[in-house]
Amino acid sequence: MKFLKSIAAAAISVLALGSCTNLDETLYDQVGSDNYYNTKMDVIRATFRPFEHAFWSIGSRHVLNELTADQLITPTRDGWWYDGGKWERLHYHTWTVDDLGEAQTEWNGCFQGIMQCNLVIEDLDRFSAEHFGFSETEFDNLRAQCRALRAWFYIRLLDAFRNVPLVTTYSDKPQTPQVEPSVVFNFIEKELKDCTTLLVRKTGLGTNANIQGQWTQAAAAALLVRLYLNAEVYIGEARYDDCAAYARAILDGTYGDYQVADRWDAAFDWDNDKCDEVIFGFPASKGYTHWHYDGDTYAWTVPAKAAVFFNDNKSGVGHNTKYAASPSYDLDGKLYDYELGMPIQNFRKYDGDVRMKFYTNLGNSRREGLFLYGYLEYNENGSTTRLRAPEQPYDLYLRDAVGKFQALDPEKWPADKTSKLSTGDHNSGWHFVKYPFYDDNDPNQLESDYTEIRLPEVIYSLAECKLRAGDRNGAAKLLNSVRRRNFPAERLDDVLYSPEGNARLDEAEMLAEWGREFFAESRRRIDLVRFGKFNTGRWWDKTPDTDDHTAIFPITRTILNSNPILNQNLGYGR
Repeated sequence: MKFLKSIAAAAISVLALGSCTNLDETLYDQVGSDNYYNTKMDVIRATFRPFEHAFWSIGSRHVLNELTADQLITPTRDGWWYDGGKWERLHYHTWTVDDLGEAQTEWNGCFQGIMQCNLVIEDLDRFSAEHFGFSETEFDNLRAQCRALRAWFYIRLLDAFRNVPLVTTYSDKPQTPQVEPSVVFNFIEKELKDCTTLLVRKTGLGTNANIQGQWTQAAAAALLVRLYLNAEVYIGEARYDDCAAYARAILDGTYGDYQVADRWDAAFDWDNDKCDEVIFGFPASKGYTHWHYDGDTYAWTVPAKAAVFFNDNKSGVGHNTKYAASPSYDLDGKLYDYELGMPIQNFRKYDGDVRMKFYTNLGNSRREGLFLYGYLEYNENGSTTRLRAPEQPYDLYLRDAVGKFQALDPEKWPADKTSKLSTGDHNSGWHFVKYPFYDDNDPNQLESDYTEIRLPEVIYSLAECKLRAGDRNGAAKLLNSVRRRNFPAERLDDVLYSPEGNARLDEAEMLAEWGREFFAESRRRIDLVRFGKFNTGRWWDKTPDTDDHTAIFPITRTILNSNPILNQNLGYGR
């Protein structure tokens, strides 16, 4: 059961703190006291308790970054998923300070995590390494774990809100004023630069399992890549040269040994703790913590009754239809002409993409394909049965369109041509499976760890920097180094970017390729913002905004009332 049954032995034996994030523990609002730290393992356990909270917190970020963007939608389906219009407000960018619960969860979740990290950092500062039998290097690594995690939380706050308090000690006053975004940016930058020297360095390919769940030198450097790539958005200062320098150093092996996997799904599969593409991931396991298989992330990306299709009734993960791909076709079967969105058509642009295969469990803990579409057929008592809609008398036929199809034959289109978020049914939109849903007989069901950072992010970031600097060929070669795994050899001439193939790379294609490679990975909103498309872009059922104040989220009224000295973000009133 991975490392979760042997946390103590692993931590002591590696003391690069190998696999010592015990995610089967409960959430903690506080850790540490004068009486808590008695042994070496007490120190290790305390250090990694904030990581459980961090893993839990990914849900609010996923909703905010995906459902406000152009690729994922939550349409109303036969009366399901209206929920007072909250998904429409996210889609149309019409949220207010009173109704954006995910923003409040993101704010609270990040600051709770920051305070947990602050407490551990302060506690460890009171002790000596020698007292608990650590070397100074090992003890610095422990402190740096929480410093890097705290920086990760602050990047999220900077991304979502820009104007936030900077709280660096556990004893800071509850009501702390906001600081300029540049102050938070500079703090994150310094912390992560320090961590690239204090954290453990991954040495050798095939060693990820020993350090999964820990921040490493490469993971801290990758956060700097993420920070610098978006610096112009965050603080109005382009830092693409810095982004490129750290990305290049990661690729050169300065911070450890990593490589792109030979298949697209390796970073999401049950044995991804051994995948050298993964730079940082939160460990998970069936029967323990697996927050990425939660409703706000990847459990609700399939039809509501999909458990009988996957035969994963005993997994404990319930399925639902929260997320689907934004449509490519209108209700006459004609292709839309939007510049953005239409993710399925975006994948279709290059014929032969293996991700376009119908999702299938192949046995032996392997899968193929990313998407679910058409009829979903399964074996029931020796007969082939089609998955049906919940509470409705029709078989599902998933389409790359949104409308009231009900029991229409696949080749027919509804008489009502209204296609918008409020007019869907359970056939509307292709579904997808990012992390596998293996069946109840598979020993590796729900064994996938959650991948937060993987090497292609670094590669794509460097490619974007090169493209912005005018080095189109250099950018193309970097993207091709990842893309070639998605196509058969006979298709490479047509699908690789020039000069290695016939496809053309430009800024629009760069954004489109971010969307393909990182489909549904909690980052689409910031990519649109960075390319100037989040507020000005047009996609299915979404017209351009009247201004750009929704590029960041409001500080909700509940938060403002609890801390009256906070100022609301521009455009939201009080």
